[in-house]
Amino acid sequence: MLNVLVTMPFGGALLDRVRALSPALRVEQAPPDTADYSQTDVLYCFMPPRDLSRAPRLKWVQLHLAGVNLLYDHSIYQTDIPLATTSGVHAASVAEYAFALLLALTHRVPRMLEWQHKGTWPPDERRWDLFVPTEVRGASIGIVGYGSIGREVARIARTFAMRILVTKRDIHERVDKGYRLPGTGDPGGILPDEWVPPERLHDLLRASDFVVNCLPLTPETEQMLGEAAFRAMKATAYFINVGRGATVDESALARALAERRIAGAALDVFSQEPLAGESPVYRLENVILSPHVSGFIPSYDEKCTGLFVENLRRYLEGEELLNLVDRRRGY
Repeated sequence: MLNVLVTMPFGGALLDRVRALSPALRVEQAPPDTADYSQTDVLYCFMPPRDLSRAPRLKWVQLHLAGVNLLYDHSIYQTDIPLATTSGVHAASVAEYAFALLLALTHRVPRMLEWQHKGTWPPDERRWDLFVPTEVRGASIGIVGYGSIGREVARIARTFAMRILVTKRDIHERVDKGYRLPGTGDPGGILPDEWVPPERLHDLLRASDFVVNCLPLTPETEQMLGEAAFRAMKATAYFINVGRGATVDESALARALAERRIAGAALDVFSQEPLAGESPVYRLENVILSPHVSGFIPSYDEKCTGLFVENLRRYLEGEELLNLVDRRRGY
């Protein structure tokens, strides 16, 4: 019998879905602070217990997290206990957000709302200058970080006939073996028009009309996009951040926006959240902000449960788990 403990507040229907996989599973649920981990073989959780002596039988952990930067200083990260993430579950939602905000910026939606709130129709002689859009179709898009989110951004970009440039840690690893929803992403790595190695990141930035940051936060990516990066971008380019806030030097970004060295930005993630009220980006008219919500989907727990069930099946049948964390890479 394999003892499975779930410490997320999943409803009975989701737990029954896990139990239905196999009679060889004993599935229990408990709050993380009061749970008894002593008999747990497989744990589904947001955060494992810091005292791993409480879970002496632990064989692997399914995290309710897409990234693992919160675990870098956790005792479990120093062990060889396999960790699997939920990467890919919200990739479609995040990519849709990126394009929703890209289109809102290029079609001057914030300015439309400004005039709507004034209750005034703009003068005819000003309508062109106020609202003429930036063309998206046929433009170049640079995707920084080509994981599940970046690949779905590329799939959507292809429908706009965009030229797709991508960079990732190792551009020779083009196949994505992680979890993805059917019909999403670019599992074969066939969509990019150009694969740009990390050392040529600024070449990608110089060539892009839109830059979408999808980077995970690791020691290597922290503040990877800084002053030099934003100076490399076109003055007409837009920056969209759906990766991790701390991969960006936010002071450098704010300066680039305030000085109009780039056209605008859509930001969903920040190095410190909530974003402090004194942050200058709140007051920049060429920025759209959101409070880290791009990955919100009503079916998140259901999709995470489906991934967990698939990983349990794989474990029972001796197959490799999906979304295993590579501790050397940090994701």
